[in-house]
Amino acid sequence: MSSNTPFLSTNRHPDVAPFMDSAEVFSLLRETSRTFSLSIEGLPASLKDEIAVSYLLFRVSDYLEDHETISPKRKIALLERWDEVLEDEAELKSFLNELDTIPHRPNDPEAEVAYRSGSLLMALKSFPQNATQTIHKRVRETTRGMAKWQAKGPRVEDEAEMDDYMHYVAGIVGYLVTDLFAQHSRGVARRRDTLMPLAREFGLALQTVNILRGLRKDYDRGWIFVPRTFCSSHGLTPSELFSPDARERALHVVEELVEKAERHLMSGVAYIRLIPRHLHRLRLACMWPLLFAAKTVAVSRNNPLVLSGEVKIGRDAVKKIMRDSAIWGWSNAWLSSYTRKLLTSSTI
Repeated sequence: MSSNTPFLSTNRHPDVAPFMDSAEVFSLLRETSRTFSLSIEGLPASLKDEIAVSYLLFRVSDYLEDHETISPKRKIALLERWDEVLEDEAELKSFLNELDTIPHRPNDPEAEVAYRSGSLLMALKSFPQNATQTIHKRVRETTRGMAKWQAKGPRVEDEAEMDDYMHYVAGIVGYLVTDLFAQHSRGVARRRDTLMPLAREFGLALQTVNILRGLRKDYDRGWIFVPRTFCSSHGLTPSELFSPDARERALHVVEELVEKAERHLMSGVAYIRLIPRHLHRLRLACMWPLLFAAKTVAVSRNNPLVLSGEVKIGRDAVKKIMRDSAIWGWSNAWLSSYTRKLLTSSTI
């Protein structure tokens, strides 16, 4: 890191928790994830606010875990400090002071979310007690899990280890969303016990696709989330996955990830099918990230760009998926058929 790397100034937080209204929350949400903001903003009003704030609190943990320049030891300390803030907000100012020492890119929305953590926690207090308790619990579980994995190191031995990592960063998010849905809908509450294991699978589906999309970026920052056993079955080590000389075998490893993503995604379909059909906005909020992920899986299959860059789906595909699902998403049969079509075709 060069000596002229910009740092966030300590005068950024004269008031550690200024009020943040709903409009500011959603502006910050759009800056950090346009994809998830599409889903969240379509939810009923009170539920929309709860999930938006939850998502941004998870992003504070993500920012600390994913930071490109600070050491694993420092990340663990910061994640532990953030966990302390979630337990006792009296620790907030010292947490923000520590953020001041972290190098960041200018106008980084991820850093801005971390600096607005006090305001997000203030917004959290405006929610019903059961929602507040649920959000605190799940964000803390994820934060501690991230610290655990930073201590473990940047290699994944087998699929069980991969799933353990993904459980902390995404499966728990599925639990949270399901709990909040259940608090707002008796129909969901009656099916909660059936939904919860599928919620974890849904989270694992989206995270598997994130890993597919970010293979090269993660490798460049020193992490490889592809299980060693996936690589060794094709005569490769994880680091050899990115060698141009091993491209054909590496694409076989990518295919294993694709197949894994497909399995989890079909569990995600089962999850959505259990949400009562009259709760169309809840179904769409789940449907859009799932269908975007399914399309990403299709364009990742046998695609060398997965290993050298980042695979993305185009805006036209996003718009068509949203339009089709808004019309037909009430139908469970349509959802299953459409998902399979997306998974097996490079065009919609």
